[in-house]
Amino acid sequence: MDIKEIQSLIKFVAKSGASEVKLETDDIKITIRTGTADSGGETTYIQQIPVAATPAPQVPAPAPASTEATSAKKEDDSKYLTIKSPIIGTFYRKPSPDKPAFIEVGDNIAVGDVLCVIEAMKLFNDIESEVSGKIVKVLVEDSSPVEFDQPLFLVDPS
Repeated sequence: MDIKEIQSLIKFVAKSGASEVKLETDDIKITIRTGTADSGGETTYIQQIPVAATPAPQVPAPAPASTEATSAKKEDDSKYLTIKSPIIGTFYRKPSPDKPAFIEVGDNIAVGDVLCVIEAMKLFNDIESEVSGKIVKVLVEDSSPVEFDQPLFLVDPS
């Protein structure tokens, strides 16, 4: 199912007056909820389901320059929490181009703080923190595409 088909489906559901439609195929699951008096808008969730029958081609990884440096980096990252993308879309660090970024490296965050925005099919979704701590690293460049469950931030919970 491509983007145009999904957009057509959203328009059809909005015009039909249905409050919720769920569509599930072998590789994608879509839930479309149209606005009610309580919500005031339209919500669309798209989740790609990994296909277990076709394994991804394996490309051999380049040999690390130093095994000590690699193991030290893994140990350092293991003490941090990883905040991952809940949806597929385009990652934005700022609410708009003329505004400052939501968070910077070194900022302290609390549960519920907005960390970034991910645009999916012309809908901008605020991504809120589910953990408290200090931002150690931003793993994604601004305005770049992200996948479901892709790491976005490293957080030091201490």
